[in-house]
Amino acid sequence: MSHAAPDTLPPRDNLRGGAWLLADLSLNIWALSIVKALGLGYPPAQLVFLRAIVGLVLLAPWLWHGRRAFRTIDDKALHALRIALSIVTLTASFYAIARLPFATFTAVNFTRPIVTMILASLLLHETIGRARWIAACVALVGIVIAVDPQNLPVGNGLPALFLAILTGAGAVIATRRLRAAPALVLMGLYTVGLALVTGPVAAVTWVAIAPEHMIALLSIGVFAQGAQACFLRAHFHGEAGYLSVLGYLSLIFSGLVGYFVFDEIPTPAFALGAALVVGAALSVGYGARRRP
Repeated sequence: MSHAAPDTLPPRDNLRGGAWLLADLSLNIWALSIVKALGLGYPPAQLVFLRAIVGLVLLAPWLWHGRRAFRTIDDKALHALRIALSIVTLTASFYAIARLPFATFTAVNFTRPIVTMILASLLLHETIGRARWIAACVALVGIVIAVDPQNLPVGNGLPALFLAILTGAGAVIATRRLRAAPALVLMGLYTVGLALVTGPVAAVTWVAIAPEHMIALLSIGVFAQGAQACFLRAHFHGEAGYLSVLGYLSLIFSGLVGYFVFDEIPTPAFALGAALVVGAALSVGYGARRRP
């Protein structure tokens, strides 16, 4: 089964893409919350491998039903690049989230949409628009205020997070270049790739799972696999500039989870920065229009 030609794909629909993105953010926040709660006790490769295995079990019926889609796969090199970048991103993110405050992790991580917008403009020739660039800059200022760079924690968490930002932006661009590929192929190759690459590392570094942690660790895969499906639909429908700015709303989600789950009290600076982020995200959400 060959991929649809780009000119046969439906036009971008930012409202629909934004709805899928909000679902992705919500599911991903819960997966990261579990990783933060338990991550220091287990190697990142083991967590990624468990996430991949659970994902494969969930996908198995659809993979079997749609197996013909895998007979002819175009752009194999781009698929491989996307998988490699995603593996690095996920492993580095799991390492960082266990070592950083939840709100700090999310706030610093939101330099990624700016990188994504720049790459989408340069590599994909997507029109971002002045209003979205302004909104992105306002959101970036809000992030700097919320994070307070002078009080950032020192350690290995930040370098790992910066690595995840760079590779994550690259993975998003690769995903957008593969828009014509069936979602099942994208999810299947991604999940199999995670399992094959992290499996040997997980076997060497494996830590026995405490019985009381089993359900929580397996639920990482459930939430993450659902988030991956929503992520693909979001970038199938929405424009990069719109989704990048709307994605800043995750800062608010993570701040709420940090407060109610991890007893992380937000500072006045964080509240001010978050307000700027929300305002920027709402401005692009309000102005969303379907492309003719």
